[in-house]
Amino acid sequence: MSTRPPRRRRPREAGTRALLDAYAAGNPDDILTLRMLLSGLGRRAFGMMLFISILPAFIPVPIGGAISGPLVVLIGLQLIALRRRPWLPRFIAERGFHRHALARFDRTISPWLARLEHLIKPRLDWLLDQRGAAAVTGLLLVLLGLLLSLPIPLTNYLFGALLLLFALALLERDGMLMLVAWIGGAGAVVSFGFASGHLVAMLGSMVERWL
Repeated sequence: MSTRPPRRRRPREAGTRALLDAYAAGNPDDILTLRMLLSGLGRRAFGMMLFISILPAFIPVPIGGAISGPLVVLIGLQLIALRRRPWLPRFIAERGFHRHALARFDRTISPWLARLEHLIKPRLDWLLDQRGAAAVTGLLLVLLGLLLSLPIPLTNYLFGALLLLFALALLERDGMLMLVAWIGGAGAVVSFGFASGHLVAMLGSMVERWL
């Protein structure tokens, strides 16, 4: 009779809400740099970087998308390049937020994250580790980041919400949510990007510069 020991489950990593709570605890006057916020997250660092990058898109000012868009494109390009950890220019990595500002944001978003916690969980996490999946995610982030950069009226919240799905899927290791994000992202690219022609022109300009 087999006496094989039972397989141990790997302990679940801290969720997005727990991470934000941990960042918010401490001296409110401390400055939390982006480098500090990303350290120790391993493969989930891209999710946190994306989460932080899209925050300006939810600020009701016209330049919110212009700030978030290029950062999202940078993340997408790194995923396409199959980087294991995100890279940031030093002048960006050393910038950050006062802890009290992050604590205020945490109090605002925590009730919403609490409602989502029973829906978002680690599943199909093997999908997130596939090279092809990383490339697909990166390509969609590049396209959505370019769209977010464009002055398309009343779309910042829409693109921001779609990108939030990508961020939560990466942070929570939820492959099922990533599939939903792919479908929503592809639909937005087709509807707002190629239909209007703006995205095609921007992609053509980028290709010409690279060549």
